[in-house]
Amino acid sequence: MELLDNPVRPYAWGSRTAIADLLGKPVPAPHPEAELWLGAHPGDPSRVGDKPLLDVLAADPKGQLGEAVAARWAGRLPFLLKVLAAEEPLSLQAHPSAEQAAEGYAREEARGIARDAGNRNYPDPTPKPELLCALTEFHALAGFRDPHRTVELLRSVSTPGLAPYVDLLAGEPNSDGLRALFTTWITLPQPAIDALLPELLDECVLHVKEHGSFEQECRTVLELGESYPGDAGVLAALLLNRLVLAPGEAIFLPAGNLHAYLHGTGVEVLANSDNVLRGGLTPKHVDVPELLRVLDFSCGDMAVTTGEPVGARHVYRTPAPEFELSRLEWTDGTREPVTLPGGTPRIVVTIDGTLTVSDLTLGRGQALWIPATDPDVVLSPAEAYVRAFAATPGLGDLA
Repeated sequence: MELLDNPVRPYAWGSRTAIADLLGKPVPAPHPEAELWLGAHPGDPSRVGDKPLLDVLAADPKGQLGEAVAARWAGRLPFLLKVLAAEEPLSLQAHPSAEQAAEGYAREEARGIARDAGNRNYPDPTPKPELLCALTEFHALAGFRDPHRTVELLRSVSTPGLAPYVDLLAGEPNSDGLRALFTTWITLPQPAIDALLPELLDECVLHVKEHGSFEQECRTVLELGESYPGDAGVLAALLLNRLVLAPGEAIFLPAGNLHAYLHGTGVEVLANSDNVLRGGLTPKHVDVPELLRVLDFSCGDMAVTTGEPVGARHVYRTPAPEFELSRLEWTDGTREPVTLPGGTPRIVVTIDGTLTVSDLTLGRGQALWIPATDPDVVLSPAEAYVRAFAATPGLGDLA
């Protein structure tokens, strides 16, 4: 096992405090820091000593990844682990399934679209499921809300311009109705959006002042409307579940789930892919027909989990074969060690406190690469409160 040196991605929506503080650097940072990447992403891999982790894997894929992982993912580490710090909302987006990604990639390759082109939807042929676990209170939009509840929301802020759309969903309060309304909104001509949004925002202001039952949703619409004036994504946000995750709570975002992270710091693990279909709240490319091809209009409350407790470890199990995330948390001075079995590649990162990993000490913000050739690894807290995360390929799927 070896320490990792991990890149920080400076996207404009990032925080100037969260990642800098985690890494023990001056706060505030000179520019927004959005994501700390831990893994072997081709665009910005972690380093092991003086070598990119990509090169380490390429030199010995079976030894570093294990035979099963190396064979299934062609010598690639199938997941990317991140610490994500959102000071402002991210774009409204969804990700394709494995079949959709492979087909879309082949289609764009055949058209000769450069993989780094601004209008490229599928720079790689792989899916991108995600799991986000909150480190702080974390705000997000994710998944289509129960349409009956959405009709209540829309009626509470209805205006003459909005009324026909409320009736559209009220007449068919199911997945088909959501598809019809979302498609209508996302394809509205810009003059129609420019006429509709001010009415909606005025009603949301009144709803907030009166402390209506949808106050939080209206505050979100107002914030998005201020940040992205004239963006159809502001309308789409009305259709999604508005979530507030407490630390340790997580959501799994499968293929087709429309979502946007709004504010907070979390640990995210995702398949090692760049395939994103955007639906708004961004100046970047929005391909509406392709987005509609991949969206899942299933509706209802988003499942929120704190993981399956296994001693000091909480395991977040998902259907995604690319990853499994564990939260390791010791409180009240408990010192029970956790053993992670060998034979599979892992990345471990410490978020709070100091962790002893076999004969190494892992301080706050430090991360460790554990190759498949290593034996069982024992993790023990060196302080009264320690919080860390470990990511590995989905073990159950490979068993």
